[in-house]
Amino acid sequence: MSHDAPDNTREGWLDFIASRLAPHFEAIGAPLPPNIRNSVGFPSTGRKGKRIGECWSHLASGDGYFEIFLRPDLVDPIQVTATLAHELAHAAAGLEAGHGKGFRKVAVGIGLEGKMTATTAGPRFIEIITPILEEAGPLPHGELNIGGSTSNTPKKQTSRMIKCECATCGYTVRAARKWIEEVGAPHCPAHGEMVAALPDAEEDEGEGEE
Repeated sequence: MSHDAPDNTREGWLDFIASRLAPHFEAIGAPLPPNIRNSVGFPSTGRKGKRIGECWSHLASGDGYFEIFLRPDLVDPIQVTATLAHELAHAAAGLEAGHGKGFRKVAVGIGLEGKMTATTAGPRFIEIITPILEEAGPLPHGELNIGGSTSNTPKKQTSRMIKCECATCGYTVRAARKWIEEVGAPHCPAHGEMVAALPDAEEDEGEGEE
């Protein structure tokens, strides 16, 4: 896990931070495993969950790596590196340790404090990480606005519109299922009542991907 300088990727930056923290883990008798992969991505709880970091066992990885994920809406360097250190502590202590005594020993030893399920950077950690951050330079990452509507996720359909067609001339309109069921299908101006499409032929009025 040796890195002379961080590359211009987020993952490279995180790897560089981890490599500089490695001697401090070793100094407290909890060396980091060499097979750790650090990434920016949502933990298994998703964007709506409260978990800001996660470490997966190397036993779950197809190539035998511990997989660490940090949420993409984290941008403060101290919080990012403290979260990374928390997940690295899981890898060093062994995931079977959970947040118990074994994990606490490593987390506190590296300078984290507070509730073990949600540690924060203590004075000792800030002392350790400050020169490392100066060496690493800015995190090459911009905060992801996870509360906005600028993703490529299709917009949620708020109302299901049913296609209605005149069997004589093909004139079509769309109407809400509610009105078709309660009032009836619309009428063609020239030929009268129209036929509502079958359920498997329903079409969305809503927009697709942006």
